[in-house]
Amino acid sequence: MGETERHLVTGGTGFLGRRLCQRLLDEGHAVRALCRRPDAELSAAGVEVVVGDLADSDVVAAGCDGVDIVHHVAALAGIWGRYSDYWTTNVLGTLHVLRGCLRRGVGRLVYTSTPSVVFDGQDHRGADESLPYTPRFFTHYQKTKAAAERLVIEAAHRDEIRAVALRPHLIWGPGDRHLAPRLIDRARRGRLRRVGSADNLVGMCYVDNAAHAHILAARALKTNPSISGRAFFITHAKPVALWPWIDEILSLADCPPVTRRISAGAAYRIGGLCEAAWKVMRLPGEPPMTRFIALQLSLSHYYNISAAQKDLGYEPIITKEEGMRRLAASFSP
Repeated sequence: MGETERHLVTGGTGFLGRRLCQRLLDEGHAVRALCRRPDAELSAAGVEVVVGDLADSDVVAAGCDGVDIVHHVAALAGIWGRYSDYWTTNVLGTLHVLRGCLRRGVGRLVYTSTPSVVFDGQDHRGADESLPYTPRFFTHYQKTKAAAERLVIEAAHRDEIRAVALRPHLIWGPGDRHLAPRLIDRARRGRLRRVGSADNLVGMCYVDNAAHAHILAARALKTNPSISGRAFFITHAKPVALWPWIDEILSLADCPPVTRRISAGAAYRIGGLCEAAWKVMRLPGEPPMTRFIALQLSLSHYYNISAAQKDLGYEPIITKEEGMRRLAASFSP
């Protein structure tokens, strides 16, 4: 445990943000969270909650006042929606965080990015950080997160701030409101299919491991400024077979394994048709299939974490097996 510092976490009520706040408190740090609404649980835990929106540059700057480091975790995630909403939260919000850091003299920034910024619709097997940003975006989320990551990296390269981008992949665990709940909901409605050969491998990251990586990155930026301006993949050390893992998650909710299949090509074509229909007819909600989902469910996408191991000292602190035990316990009545 290092010296006590003052940390700001944007998106403190989110899945990763909430866990990061708790881990920082456990280490004895003073924690402030920028949230869109008050949160009694964070406040009771000892977090100073600042209510505001990333689109408000003055609120963001006020949140940065007096802190040593900012963890910019807040983002608009998802596969569907208006580009303007994604741009406002992910790009403009990140620009406001950077400006807030500069206005208030914050020296370090850890930005939560995603491997989606390099996902180009091809298999990624053990890829490292030399992989370039994708020239082809399938979602507004990808496009705006790539633009935001570039803002952070470029600011670091200009020596305006010490900053790194972390790219945790498929964050999961108790409290997740996206991955496991969506899988379970689709399975219960009979809308989940194995896509492609179903032998694809993926990297994933238990939520505590992602929070741990943030804390390590904050320390490393202080002691080793040469890492500033870099991105790091953050996952478990080994990938998992996607569909057996999905079946494991479904079994915790008493759902049977997925047996029905669809070819990768058919899923991709259906995804394209669904996207077109939702755009033209302005249908509510999100399409049941998109090209991005089809590719993510059929391709291998796992990443080399040796850079994070070497330069951040990162090793997963929660194994996949322990994570599954904790997830199972969270499903118990």
